[in-house]
Amino acid sequence: MSYSFSHQGNDSPPRNDDEDKENTIKILIATDCHIGYAEKDGVRHSDSLNTFEEILQHAQKQKVDMILLGGDLFHENKPSRKSLHGCMALIRKYCMGDRPVGIQFLSDQSLNFAASPFPVVNYEDPNINVETPVFSIHGNHDDPAGLGNLCALDILSVSGLVNYFGKCNSLEKIDVIPLLIQKGTTRLALYGIGSVRDERMHRIFVNRKIRFFQPKDESTPWFSLLTLHQNRTKHGETNYIPEQFLPDFLDLVLWGHEHECKVEPMWNDRQNFFVTQPGSSIATSLSQGEAVQKHVCLLQIRAKAMKCTKIRLETVRPFYMRDIALMDTDMNPNHASATEHVEAFCAEKVEALISQAEDEMSGHPKQPKLPLIRLRVDYSGGFETFNINRFGQKFVNRLANTKDIVLFHKRKLQAGKRERKPNEEDMDNYLRPDALDAGRVEDLVKQYFTDADEHKKLSLLSEKGLGQAVQEFVDKEEKDAILELVKFQLERTQGHLKSRKTTDTFILEELKHFKDERKKMSDADEAKEIQRVMDKAKEKRQQRGDSTGFSDDDQSRADSDESESSNTSTTRGRGRRRGRGRGRGSTTRGLGSTAKGSTAKGSTAKGQVSSGGTLKNFLSKEKSVTNSFAEAKKKKSQSLWSDDSDEESLSSRSTITSTNSTWKRTTQRNAKASAVVYIDSDSDDGEDMFSMPPSIRKTGAKKARHY
Repeated sequence: MSYSFSHQGNDSPPRNDDEDKENTIKILIATDCHIGYAEKDGVRHSDSLNTFEEILQHAQKQKVDMILLGGDLFHENKPSRKSLHGCMALIRKYCMGDRPVGIQFLSDQSLNFAASPFPVVNYEDPNINVETPVFSIHGNHDDPAGLGNLCALDILSVSGLVNYFGKCNSLEKIDVIPLLIQKGTTRLALYGIGSVRDERMHRIFVNRKIRFFQPKDESTPWFSLLTLHQNRTKHGETNYIPEQFLPDFLDLVLWGHEHECKVEPMWNDRQNFFVTQPGSSIATSLSQGEAVQKHVCLLQIRAKAMKCTKIRLETVRPFYMRDIALMDTDMNPNHASATEHVEAFCAEKVEALISQAEDEMSGHPKQPKLPLIRLRVDYSGGFETFNINRFGQKFVNRLANTKDIVLFHKRKLQAGKRERKPNEEDMDNYLRPDALDAGRVEDLVKQYFTDADEHKKLSLLSEKGLGQAVQEFVDKEEKDAILELVKFQLERTQGHLKSRKTTDTFILEELKHFKDERKKMSDADEAKEIQRVMDKAKEKRQQRGDSTGFSDDDQSRADSDESESSNTSTTRGRGRRRGRGRGRGSTTRGLGSTAKGSTAKGSTAKGQVSSGGTLKNFLSKEKSVTNSFAEAKKKKSQSLWSDDSDEESLSSRSTITSTNSTWKRTTQRNAKASAVVYIDSDSDDGEDMFSMPPSIRKTGAKKARHY
C-alpha cells in the first residue's frame, strides 16, 4: 500500500520514494498469538499456528524491518512440544534468509538482553542468518516461572530466533532501559515491560519504584515506543494500569493482553501519546470482545511521524455472537410446548449465523470452515432452559463449538423495578455481566471454605494463602506450592503456641483465637507477613544448596501478588502429570524428581505431602498438633531481599555505542562511534540529565503525529 508522510512546514522539499524507504522503519505489530490454544481439540487444534503463520507471511510480504510482539506468544507457561516445534519452524521459515537487515542497533546489548546468556541481537550474531528480526516481551500466559526463572521465550532467545527483552530482574524496583534502533535519519527508542501481576505493577507505579531511561543524545529526535502487557480495562481498584501512570515523553504505546482489536491509534490528550491495541489473533473465549474482526498493524515511523495500517487476518476462524431476550419475543412461557419453541427459535438463529459465516468467508485456503457461534439467551419471565448438549448435536460437523453454543442467563433486576420491563436505554443495568472466565482459583478456594460447615473450615491455614498455593499448582504446575505453604503456616502456628506457652488442654481454643486474630490483620500487614514467609522459604532452599542466584522465587512473587507460594525443592512426585498417559504425557520424574537431602530440616520424607494430595490426608497422616508443637524448633528468619541495583555500576555500564555498519552480519558489538548515554527520566540531577520540557516537545522535537 502506498503512503506518504506530511512534513514540517510548507517549504519542505518533496522527498522521493527511495529517500522515504531509507529513513522509514517498518514494523509489523501483533499481540496475544496464544500458540497452542485448544491444541487438543479435534477441530480447532491448528488454528493458532495457522494464524501465526499468516502474520509472518504478512511480514515477509511487506518486507518489514522487524516484527514486534506484545506478549502471550504461547497460550501456556509450559507449551507442548508440538506448539514449541511449530513456532520455531515457522520463525525459521519466514524470518531467516539473505535479505539485508536495514536497522542499526545502537544501545548496549548487555543491558538490553541482560537476562540472556548470549546478550546480542540475533541479526548481529555471525552464526545466524536473520533477515527479519523478531522482538518480543512475555505475557501473563508465558511468563517466567520455575527453577531458573525461565519461560518459552528464553528457549527461543538462546536458539537465536527471537530477541526477548523487557524481563524484570527485580520485582521491588524496575528500570526500563530502551533498545535504541536507527535507520537512516530515523531513531527509535523501544521500551518493553514484560507482564507482571497487575496489583503488583499498580503498586510499583504508585510507589514510584519504576524508572524510564531516555537517551541523552538529542541531536536527532527519538521516537519513543513502549510495549507492555497488562490490564487496560479497569477490573478493580488496583487490577489494571491507568494510562496516566505512563510517562508523557512516549509517542506510542503498544498495549497487549486486551483481546479486543482496537488497532487504530487512540490519542490520550492527558499524556499526549497514542495507544494502539491490536488485540489477539485468535479467540480464546466466547465473549463479545473476541467477536471483533482480527487485525495486525503495519507501523511505519519516520522521524517523529508515524502511520498505522490495519491488515486483516484471513485465517481466523469466524466467530459470531448474539444476545437474545425471550421476553422480547412473542413466545408464551406458559405454553405447554414453550421449551420446544425456545429450542426451535435458537436453532433458527444458529442456522442464520451459519449462513452468514459462509457468505463472509475470506477465501483463504487455510481459513477454517466451521465457525464459532455463541447465543446468550436471557430466559427471564418464566421460561425454562433446554439441554445444551443435545441441542449442540444438531450442528455436529457444522460448528466448531457444539458443546457451548448457548449460554443461558437471567436479568438482574434492580430493587423496586422488578415489575417494569426494561427498555434499550437501561438494558445494561439489567443484564448480568458475562465474565471472561468462571473465576480465579484462589477465589473459588476461599468461597468453598467460607461456605463450608464449621467442622470443615480450616483451622491452621488461611483461605487466602491456600488459594494462592492452589493457583500456583494449577496454573504453573509448581508441585511444591501446597506443601511449602502447609509447612510454613504450620511452623508459624507452632511458634505462636510456643510463645503463648499453651498446654495440651487449651491448644484448640488457642488455635481458634489465633485464627480470629489473623483475620483482623490488614491486607498490608498480611502481605508483609507473607513476605517474611517467602524469605524464610528462600533461606531454606539456599541452605540445601538449591539456589542459583536470582531464583524462581522472585518471579513467582510477581505471579502471586501476596506471595503465598514458594518454588522450592520438589517432592517425590505423586501429583498431577505423574505419567501413565495423563496430561501432556510427561512423567513426574522428568519434571520434578527428588534429589537426596531435599527434605527440609525438621520433617521426615514420610511426612511430606504430594502436591496432588489433599490437606485432610496430610493432617491425618502427620503427627498430632501437640506432638508437632513439642518437636518444633524455633528458627530465626531473615530477609533475603536486597536492592541489588548499584547506581555507580549502572552509570558505568550505561554508555551505549552505535555500530558502523547498517547491515547485518556485523561483528562490531562495541563500535567506536560517539557514545549515547542513558539518563533517568525521573532524575533531578539538573544539567547532567536531559529531560525534554513540554515547550521543546511541542515545538522543537515535536510529538509524533498520526496520518
